[in-house]
Amino acid sequence: MLSVELHSHSSLSYDGRDPIEYLLEQAVAVGLDALAVTDHDEIDASLEAAERAGDYGLVGIPGMEVTCAAGHVLALGVEELIPAGLSYDETLDRIHDAGGIAVIPHPFQKSRHGVAPHISSAQLASADAIEIYNSRLLTGIANQRAERFAKRRNLPMTAGSDAHIAEMVGQAVTEVGTDTRSVDAILSAVADGRTSVVGNKTPWRISFRQAAGGATRRLKHALADLF
Repeated sequence: MLSVELHSHSSLSYDGRDPIEYLLEQAVAVGLDALAVTDHDEIDASLEAAERAGDYGLVGIPGMEVTCAAGHVLALGVEELIPAGLSYDETLDRIHDAGGIAVIPHPFQKSRHGVAPHISSAQLASADAIEIYNSRLLTGIANQRAERFAKRRNLPMTAGSDAHIAEMVGQAVTEVGTDTRSVDAILSAVADGRTSVVGNKTPWRISFRQAAGGATRRLKHALADLF
């Protein structure tokens, strides 16, 4: 089994704080085997992290969090930018055409751009995997709904820290059923459903800091775009 972080953000995300070096260092510190940096509608930092991960003894999984018309989709294993704003179905097609897999994060959290309120159950079930444990939770109800949905349809299940600061990398880990330390082996195991989930709730004060910091950084980006 390999311990994998499939959902984290660097400072390239509009709401992320830390450079990839911090994320990689944290991944090593908490004993992970692999890390995916999944910035919002950006891929450059993820590609750099994937390239440098070997220096830290990690497998680096390239990817991004795509904002499609219905909400957020994790594109894992892609090395090219998947455009934002496409339909849910076209976004999944683009991810697959780019050689990646599509994992749906926090699908039932409408306030965080979960896709479930905007697509059919059949469309949600067409994804390669469902994130059933996102560590940035308040009550856990949305995670429970995601888990019930995935289990009823026998869909592969993952976890994600959704870390926007480096300290939270490794809060929610996907244990992947392979001993082969490669991107292809890890993503194949995820798509085959050879996973188990180990999750810890992000402390509410950290979630607040991440949200507040993200709002501040979004404002700065908006002001920079204006001027």
